[in-house]
Amino acid sequence: MHSTAARRSIPDRPGSSGSPSIAARSPAQRARPAAVELKSPADANVAIERERRRGRGAQSNASGRYEPLARTAFDDGWQSFEELPPFKTTVTIDSSRKSISRNTSPDISFDRSINPYRGCEHGCIYCFARPTHAYLGLSPGIDFETKLFAKPDAPKLLERELAAADYVPRTIAIGTNTDPYQPIERDHQVMRRILEVLDRYGHPVGIVTKSALILRDLDLLARMAQRNLVKVALSVTTLDGKLARTMEPRASTPQRRLDTLRQLAAAGVPASVMVAPVIPALNDSEIERILDSAAAVGVKEAGYVLLRLPLEVRDLFREWLMANFPDRYRHVFKLIRETRGGKDYDSN
Repeated sequence: MHSTAARRSIPDRPGSSGSPSIAARSPAQRARPAAVELKSPADANVAIERERRRGRGAQSNASGRYEPLARTAFDDGWQSFEELPPFKTTVTIDSSRKSISRNTSPDISFDRSINPYRGCEHGCIYCFARPTHAYLGLSPGIDFETKLFAKPDAPKLLERELAAADYVPRTIAIGTNTDPYQPIERDHQVMRRILEVLDRYGHPVGIVTKSALILRDLDLLARMAQRNLVKVALSVTTLDGKLARTMEPRASTPQRRLDTLRQLAAAGVPASVMVAPVIPALNDSEIERILDSAAAVGVKEAGYVLLRLPLEVRDLFREWLMANFPDRYRHVFKLIRETRGGKDYDSN
């Protein structure tokens, strides 16, 4: 994996692949992307060649919903698609002025969170955070997995916010948007330094991840657990290694996640397993086996989240299904709609 870093707040324009064909988009088109039917000839305009997206989850890289122009690749005769390079991971420094994000939603169990990174290299095709990349002028598709943003100042900003005279401590959630232990954390160590601040201040934290990299911080987590300051939820979506590699291409393998749960439990760190997301007709038959496997390594708590398909995630997931499980495509969406009152997604 190659990674480069630069400093800027917001990228200038969406990433494009090949020579772009530009077409104006109406407000209606920008507000809600149309469903992609992969059997139509138009799919070639947004699909990315397999070799260029090797190790990535999304099949395409369509422009974000806020962009006035839609860019699609075509062969202009100067450079063929076969000569285009694979997508590389790049990291831009995010200069946010605050570390803690707050929400007042009545259906969320926490009122504050921290996101050390924007975008996620794990590349999970179902990730409901993908649409947030459109706010940066980037695609929720492959851009979300390759054009990443790190917040190296987050620990310093967090310490300043915790020291404020009017600050009232409550559990901070980390990993509810993008994974704090995604691969670039090995180099940037933003999460490690955030935990050091929280440990020093005796502040409670809840962590969600699907990465074995969390074991690097077992010393901090075990110390915080002794003061009842930390809980960890590890997402185990499937026990099928092939399905996991296809659906979550750069995340830890299912067996490594179970071993991570075992080591966390052995160290006295409260750990739960999340069967998330549950995808009808794809991994729902594994729920009992996942729970049995987690219980066998010492896990006492579990939870689940049904697949969510907001905004661009719907079409990205549909593309992925058609490419990898075309025989299940209609059945999966039929079952999803049965759980959502006939809709692909319902935020209520």
